[in-house]
Amino acid sequence: MSMPQPVPHRRGPQPIADRAVTDEDIEEFKGAVLAKLALSVGKHAADATDRDWFVATARTLRDRLMHRWLEADRESFTRGRKRVYYLSLEFLIGRLLSEVVGNLRLTEIVRRALGDLGVDFDRVRSVEPDAALGNGGLGRLASCFMESMASLGIPAYGYGIRYDHGLFRQIIKDGWQQEYPEEWLSFSDPWAVERPEVTYDVHYGGRVETVVSRGGHRRYVWQPAQTVQAVAYDTPIVGWRGVHVNPLRLWSARAVDPLRLDVFNTGDHIGALSERTRAEAISKILYPSDETLAGRELRLRQEYFLVSSSLQDLVERHRRAYGSVYTLPDHAAIQLNDTHPSIAIAELMRILVDLHNVPWDDAWKTTVATCSYTNHTLLPEALESWSVPLFELLLPRHLQIIYQINVQHLETVKRAKPSIGTEIAGLSVIDEEDGRRIRMGHLAFIGSHRTNGVSVLHTELMRQTVFGQLQEFYPDRIVNVTNGIAFRRWLHQANPRLTRLLAEICGERVLDDPSAIAQLAEHRDDPGLHDRLVAVKRSNKRALARIIRERLGLHVDPGVLFDVQIKRIHEYKRQLLNLLETVALYDAMRADPTRDWVPRVKIFAGKAAASYTLAKLIIKLANDIAAVINADPVVKDLLRVAFLPNYNVSLAEAIIPAADVSEQISTAGMEASGTGNMKLALNGALTIGTLDGANVEIRDRVGDDNIFIFGMRAHEVADRRRQGLAAIDPIAASPMLAEAVEEIAQGVFSPDDPGRFARLTSALRYHDYYMVTTDFASYYETQRRLDALWRQPASWARSCILNIAGMGWFSSDRAIGEYARTIWNADGSQGL
Repeated sequence: MSMPQPVPHRRGPQPIADRAVTDEDIEEFKGAVLAKLALSVGKHAADATDRDWFVATARTLRDRLMHRWLEADRESFTRGRKRVYYLSLEFLIGRLLSEVVGNLRLTEIVRRALGDLGVDFDRVRSVEPDAALGNGGLGRLASCFMESMASLGIPAYGYGIRYDHGLFRQIIKDGWQQEYPEEWLSFSDPWAVERPEVTYDVHYGGRVETVVSRGGHRRYVWQPAQTVQAVAYDTPIVGWRGVHVNPLRLWSARAVDPLRLDVFNTGDHIGALSERTRAEAISKILYPSDETLAGRELRLRQEYFLVSSSLQDLVERHRRAYGSVYTLPDHAAIQLNDTHPSIAIAELMRILVDLHNVPWDDAWKTTVATCSYTNHTLLPEALESWSVPLFELLLPRHLQIIYQINVQHLETVKRAKPSIGTEIAGLSVIDEEDGRRIRMGHLAFIGSHRTNGVSVLHTELMRQTVFGQLQEFYPDRIVNVTNGIAFRRWLHQANPRLTRLLAEICGERVLDDPSAIAQLAEHRDDPGLHDRLVAVKRSNKRALARIIRERLGLHVDPGVLFDVQIKRIHEYKRQLLNLLETVALYDAMRADPTRDWVPRVKIFAGKAAASYTLAKLIIKLANDIAAVINADPVVKDLLRVAFLPNYNVSLAEAIIPAADVSEQISTAGMEASGTGNMKLALNGALTIGTLDGANVEIRDRVGDDNIFIFGMRAHEVADRRRQGLAAIDPIAASPMLAEAVEEIAQGVFSPDDPGRFARLTSALRYHDYYMVTTDFASYYETQRRLDALWRQPASWARSCILNIAGMGWFSSDRAIGEYARTIWNADGSQGL
């Protein structure tokens, strides 16, 4: 995909072209930073810490962004351009300093200006905390998409929650995961602009009154029991070469009455703050545990808080600009990122019908034409459903609206298929068989004009499974947009050495046009390029080896194969399969240490949900296996295992450029897309994986010989499950697997508690839902094929080159271009 080029007559901010840096540029930036240091931070240069320099630098850059943002915003409104509103419960932003500096093409200026002031730019950017407002791929995808929308000049707002703590900080103590608050706001956020004037009331509970006018018209009036205020904070997101700036608007929850003074004066000082505490809990932490009723209630409060504040904001903006809410689909596109914001369908209906007196049928047409929904998973537990009693308690008016939507929907189904019979139960928004629950995925599907999957395989499985019945009655709604990644973050910023090499080989165009990377394939057999690529990789591996030594006290050789699995810890992602292969490999090495083994480091990183006990047990197993293997002198030079704690965007930026092997080994049919697979392949890692998610499309782009596919296909997994989940036979058929499972079960890696992993081994033997044992033999054999290629440096380098060259299509610019054309009907000012 060729990145759209600027339109000659384009107004608004112009793309920043590369030019020679002058002394005047350096002096100007130095002066601006020193001014911010004095006036915003309140420090003299001699007293400033690295943190102070970071704040001063960020504030200086934010000033530049604000000018471009205001100019772009004014230009968009003047031209009446359609805006995209991207609603996501997660935005895994990470650090912004390097991204802003890089996209504004100011790297040399900032580095030299700070250097003249005696400040090291690399040290300054390292003190910026990660904004961990997401759990993994979903939140990082949202951030990549925001950057691409800005890079393509598409006017957009990202809407999310400004969690005080975001995802927890992971500490590994005695091999166990422990969760602590992530205090990214402990020193405030220099990028954000607080908007105290942008405040909306979000209501909960109460009752609904029916009011009948003299003419017999029936209206419903919601009398809420609680009101919480949503306060806006805007973070400017700059596109490549500063071409456009869009806001990421995050909402913080506040109590309407932060202090009950009458209660305080009675001596109940804690009780006087109870309403404030209850309100602020909404934006306190990402994904509170939903194991308790209170936890589930808070989760629903969060989702509605995001949706209500965002929709009120965008409808009010539209009304001020265009007057009539009937024209909303012409000027606004609302994208629901996964099922979390699906209550937006009912909330938009409430706003249109109850607050703007739009007739129901007109409001429904407006809602469907404005909203679209991205489904990210086929896992039943991730397709949210809410109990009707809880929903009625918190959102009584929305329950009425959902009932009416459902009645209308089922009438449409019956008209289209009068003989529908009992099948209609599966089409209903209300699940009557599970204690009466609202199927939020069904609601999002019915209320959106498009529902997209995020890889070709995922979209096809979505048509066959979760929305198979619905698509019969809404046949044109499901489309595919395969995910993509922001090359500015995952290549330019994460791997500058490789970026420079690509620019030399493919030309400077590669910086602007991801498709230009394809030219690298023409040099796949060039020994000189092989040597340079190996040198880049070795340098990145040395940097990662330092991190492993500093954080774990473990010394690893940068010359050995770095085998990487970095992702959320979940049974379907099958870290357990990797660990079983690690144990089997360890046993084989111990039995014959003089054999011509390929030395490797197994690198793991990822967090388990705080309430996901089995995933946390897998983390403990990984650390226990690491402790035994890393202490064994027999395999000292052959095998090492490293579990790096507190996986986040910044750690990913260090691991990904250093990886030789990318583990993408989810159970086939369960990973919607994946984006880690794209990031790792772009940085020259070879994928070992199942034919799942975007692995299918990566294979198509890089060729069968340059990706290592193993295991069952999605339909084979489904067939195997129907036969039963007991795995006695697959285990018995593989002596290596049987021995590995038995060692774990008998406490070889947990001598202090031999039965520690009984739950894991019992599940493997008798309820192997994720097909770990069935795929083991194929996985182990494929790993040995990887070993064989590693022994042929020229062939390995050739495959790395072809992986990098094949990744241009996986740019988030391409993905956003497809959304804009096929779903949003939005134009980019760069000529989409």
